[in-house]
Amino acid sequence: MYPWVLAFHIISFTCWFAALFYLPRLFIYHAHAMRQNDGQGSTRFQIMERKLYGAIMTPAMILTLVFGIWLLALDFQVYLTAGWFYVKAVLVVLLIGFQHICKAHMKRFASGTNRRGGSYYRVFGVIPAVVLIAIVILSVVQPF
Repeated sequence: MYPWVLAFHIISFTCWFAALFYLPRLFIYHAHAMRQNDGQGSTRFQIMERKLYGAIMTPAMILTLVFGIWLLALDFQVYLTAGWFYVKAVLVVLLIGFQHICKAHMKRFASGTNRRGGSYYRVFGVIPAVVLIAIVILSVVQPF
């Protein structure tokens, strides 16, 4: 059972990270459209952002958590004594927070109150990449 649960955990977190990488990229384009007073473009980006968040990002996050908790339950004693696992868990909680910040940015775009430009969203978009690198190293190398 463990290899199947692990496989579905990997599939779901891959989908989640794809969305975590792409949504900030949409924010960059959306900010540019707003700066150009492109109402049609802004509306198009709002639709894309909403569909990405609701149809891919949130279900993938939920499945990642479900399969991750399932993996934990299958080998609880091993994870309980692994220091790297606690750091990974904190990083996952931070990613969930990042996703909620994305939702707040979407709401600001939708209400027309976004004041941030493309440069901010370029830096913002690097956060999930850094977290992904840390999680993979922690999970594979298990340094402590």
